[in-house]
This record gives sequence, structure tokens and C-alpha cells, in this order.
Amino acid sequence: MTIKLGLINDVQVRFLCPTDLDEVKRLCREWFPIEYPDVWYDEITSSSRFFSLAATLNKSIIGLLVAEVKTKSLCNKEDSGILSFTFNDDTLVAYILSIGVVKVYRRHGIGSLLLDSLLSYLTTPERQNCKAVYLHVLTTNSAAVQFYERKHFSQFRYLPLYYAINGTHKDGFSYVLYINGGEPPWTLAYPFKTPAVHVLFGLGSRKGGRIFLVLLENGRKALARHFSSNLYLFLVYCRYSLG
Repeated sequence: MTIKLGLINDVQVRFLCPTDLDEVKRLCREWFPIEYPDVWYDEITSSSRFFSLAATLNKSIIGLLVAEVKTKSLCNKEDSGILSFTFNDDTLVAYILSIGVVKVYRRHGIGSLLLDSLLSYLTTPERQNCKAVYLHVLTTNSAAVQFYERKHFSQFRYLPLYYAINGTHKDGFSYVLYINGGEPPWTLAYPFKTPAVHVLFGLGSRKGGRIFLVLLENGRKALARHFSSNLYLFLVYCRYSLG
């Protein structure tokens, strides 16, 4: 897999291997404010437990992505609710531990290349049981937040004091991308986050009623799955009460 970076040579994507350990350790210490233990570097460069990619230019690593595919039951407590309860504990999710690019090569599509490679792998017919990709990010890392939102990740949870960096606690966000038919946990607020509802409040009651009817139809399956038919009928009643 290659992309062009102006006049320089092609970038290649490959899996990490044990001989990359020292280079990976050096890059991660330059990029990330978190100090990883040595065993972590050993595992991401040699263990099949991790999906670890390197973007290389002239045989030098200029970008990294490390992810772990695991069952929903193995998610940490703060991430345990990322999927609808209709998915059993054996459902797979992918956690992105790290993604980074050498500073001089940022904004050239390297991060996108790595992330797209992961998503391509996770959406093959053999891996349809993987229903979500998620990650954590510092609330102050606006560049990363914007990157993930451009890639259609949605903010899932605010994580106060989640990170411990140089003796100081920092807030984080979790972000999720649902794939292969995955769905978020259903809440009363969930259908009202859709663009249709945002339009509804800016329209007159008659047009608003029509938009609300579209919303109800789009949410019919989720409502039927998570709530009783009486609640659904109540929402239909509210729609006609709009006039």
C-alpha cells in the first residue's frame, strides 16, 4: 500500500516486528506524554495480540498505529458501555492504543493511511463480528479530536482526570466509530442527536411534524428493540399532537 508525498518517495505500510523495538520506543517517547513500560514495547512489536502498523519512508518509520481487537467483556469499566446491550459479551471491539506521525510528515495523510488500513482489516467478511473501534484522547489535543471527528468517530464519554501526566491529572474523551452494523447503547437522548431533530426545532409546526415522523420511522427498530410498544405509540401520539 503506497501514497505519494509530493516529490518524495512512496510510503509503505507494514506490520511492526521485533527489530523495530528501539525505533518505536524512541518515537513514542517523542510523541506521547505517557511513559509506557518496556514490556509494552516488547508486546506491540512481537505479539499477535496487537495489530501494530508502521508507515515507512526509505525504510525509516514515520508513523505508527497500535490497536488491540478483543471481546466486549474485556473492555475496561469506563468503556464497557460502548455497545448496545443487544450485542453479547463475545462481540469484538477494536481499541486504538496509539497512533502517531513524525512531525515533519504530519498533514500528509499518514495518519489517515494507517487508520484506513486498520478499518479495512476490520471490515472484511471474516471480521464482521467486530462492531466498534474506540480510543481515548486528551481533551486538550484539539488536532487529534478534529482528526477523529473527520474520520466519523463520535465522542462517547467525558473522562475527568483520566490521564496522569508528569504527576498531573488530565481530562480525556473516549471516541467511538461503529462498524459492521454496530450500534451505541440506546438512551432517551440518542434519537434526538440526529440531524433531523436539529432541523425540527428550526421549522414551523407542520413541517416540524413531518420531520418528526421521519425521525420516528428511522428510530422505529431501536425503539421496538429497547422499549415497549406503548412508549412507541406514545411518541407517535406526540407527533400528531404537534399539529
